Amino acid sequence: MSEDNGDDTTDSADEARAEWLVDYESSRLRDIPFETMSGVPLEPMYGDSPYPGQFPYTRGLFPAGYRSRLWTMRMFAGFGTAEDTNARFKELLRNGGTGLSTAFDMPTLMGRDSDSSWALGEVGHCGVAIDTLADMRDLFAGIDLGKVSTSMTINGPAAILMAMYVAVAEESGVGRSGLAGTIQNDILKEYQAQKEYIYPPRPSMRIITDMVKFTTAEMPRWHPVSISGYHIREAGSTAAQELAFTLANGFAYVEAALAAGEDIDEFGRRLSFFFNSHSDFFEEIGKFRAARRIWARWMKERYGAKDKRAMMCRFHTQTAGVSLTAQQPEINIARVATQALAAAIGGTQSLHTDGFDEAMALPTEKAARIALRTQQIVAHETGVAAVADPLGGAPFVEWMTDEMERQAEEVFEHLEALGDGSMLEGVYEAVENGYFVGEIADSAYRFEREVNAGRRIIVGVNAYTEGAEDDAQNLLRIGHETEEYQLKRLATVKQERNDADVADALARVTADANDPNINLMPGLIEAVRALATEEEIVMAMESVFGTYVERAIV
Repeated sequence: MSEDNGDDTTDSADEARAEWLVDYESSRLRDIPFETMSGVPLEPMYGDSPYPGQFPYTRGLFPAGYRSRLWTMRMFAGFGTAEDTNARFKELLRNGGTGLSTAFDMPTLMGRDSDSSWALGEVGHCGVAIDTLADMRDLFAGIDLGKVSTSMTINGPAAILMAMYVAVAEESGVGRSGLAGTIQNDILKEYQAQKEYIYPPRPSMRIITDMVKFTTAEMPRWHPVSISGYHIREAGSTAAQELAFTLANGFAYVEAALAAGEDIDEFGRRLSFFFNSHSDFFEEIGKFRAARRIWARWMKERYGAKDKRAMMCRFHTQTAGVSLTAQQPEINIARVATQALAAAIGGTQSLHTDGFDEAMALPTEKAARIALRTQQIVAHETGVAAVADPLGGAPFVEWMTDEMERQAEEVFEHLEALGDGSMLEGVYEAVENGYFVGEIADSAYRFEREVNAGRRIIVGVNAYTEGAEDDAQNLLRIGHETEEYQLKRLATVKQERNDADVADALARVTADANDPNINLMPGLIEAVRALATEEEIVMAMESVFGTYVERAIV
């Protein structure tokens, strides 16, 4: 019997390699020498099955890895007015960026206009201010949205911003079906970590489900949800918590879409993820590999996906902003480089690298260019893009991948128990009872105690502090004139628009929100075209959905 099993195993391995080889040879490869700097030829992968591009995708989503295509160098940018950010976008594209990623200011993220009392002193400070469709026109002026993919980091009012993006694209002659990109739209992690929510969880999930339906029907190249662990990690979670909470949220979105009658193979391939790449090099690589494996298995075995694209955990990565230090900020370049390298070895599909000055302010143009050059060095000079999953098979990396999966599965078991077998209901309950917030807070507290006690070294902070002079010069500063400009622009738009059209459009938004059988997106597109402001549209839905107030956890 043992001999038969051995033969079966050998035959299966041979078949897997033959299948991988066919897929690899049919891949369109980049026209570069796949060899070391010294001229030593390199195989496309090393080790045994499962191979890159094969279920459960531990070793990567595609058979040729980065030999066929490098990751998208999607630099996060946004500050001041729409015109300011438009200029930064164009600078990044001129310098070799291959995708855009938009940061919005705090009022926009919270669904408030620049003239709101909430917005005083915050307009344009942590991102770009967007109040109406007029701002969105300026943001993407002169940029071909049919050729450039765009990511937008926004959650509570995500449907409104996506409606603006669709409207602007159509005005420039690019149809919905031609738009490629992602909107973050991950409201569950807002209740867990970032706190930029507006409505309670259940009506928020209705909005997201409507966006999934709309994009599935009309925007086949668009990702309607980017399930984000980044902010969970920035709030202080461990790597395993980031992995587990993020994938659990993903499973919750899947169950909500299935309950709404959506096809797992249709919407599943449009889901994407957003992870943090922190400083523990091997832990991060194990986390990325485990994420692909867990997602593939759950989508196939639990949710019944048959299309392999619905089983693929596609993800964007950003280096760890929380790891950056205001002390000796130039050494952040080294931190970002190692974090970017871990993301590349881990198999990310797109990457943002932080500017070295971001612990003190929004990045200057120089810092953003150095950050982009950092990942270009990783891509073109280190050799990691020549071999798929270059550390795969290393005992430590394989153990770390298994350990990340083990810890994540423990969290899933807890959430399933909370939800009586439903991951969606378990996540709702864990939001309400403070489980996520408590776990993240405990992890953050433990880490800070270790730093304060000197048991964990942060270079330039609690050790090697020579040279930590004041480096606050040459920072990007957003002056009061930005807020003054934005307020005047908003006032002009309000004065020149047709108030009757606005009132009609807002009435439709409220009526649509009252009817769960109506998709919200067409009404939102009509409202932004009428130049209704973001806050006006938010308030129209608030009148139906209410607002969320977090319960204090003792």
